[in-house]
Amino acid sequence: MTKAVAEGIVHIDDDRFKVTEWRFQPGAETGWHVHGHDYVIVPLTDGTLGLDLPGDETATAALRHGVPYSRREGVHHNVTNAGPAPLAFLEVETVAHHLSQRRRETLMRFMAVWNARNVDGLMDCMADDCAFHASAGPDAEGRRFVGRDAVRASYAAILDTFPQAAWTADSHHAVGDTGLSEWRFVGTDRNGKTVDVQGCDIFRFDGDRISLKDSYRKNRG
Repeated sequence: MTKAVAEGIVHIDDDRFKVTEWRFQPGAETGWHVHGHDYVIVPLTDGTLGLDLPGDETATAALRHGVPYSRREGVHHNVTNAGPAPLAFLEVETVAHHLSQRRRETLMRFMAVWNARNVDGLMDCMADDCAFHASAGPDAEGRRFVGRDAVRASYAAILDTFPQAAWTADSHHAVGDTGLSEWRFVGTDRNGKTVDVQGCDIFRFDGDRISLKDSYRKNRG
């Protein structure tokens, strides 16, 4: 006999949280699923959950109205209303950690393609609406390059100026919409002059891609 399906109503779904209200008639189930994020359950009613677990194991869990509990990502189960009355709860998933991890991976890839001297790869990491603020220039922000064509041309010019260049000793961090990459740059320009400095980039993101690269570096003197 086919069981009824629990009703999921999404109230919030952004880059920090996903909040879903689950409503179960008696005997209704979610179906088998794996949780991709850490999550908190906030019961909206009393009730009893039936849990089908891997390996043909089963368990039950008592819900108490307003008494929350948390679980980590990776939980694999099928959830059923094992009680005689309808029940409901809020599922609050923390998605910000995963977005930050993806953004950190973008920064790592961005550094790798600089060292590979791949302008196409650099632009693959940039958002459609992007900008680059160089470490020096006439403005308070340094020289500004706005739009994909201008950013691409500026990246190509850097690689052209330094036929030999390496960004090393790098570390990358992403929190919310802000990223930070620390690095050491060693390069030789077309006149044979060697540059060896430490610096960093502060980034802003649009989704998983970079909307602004804002560069800073030590000035030897």
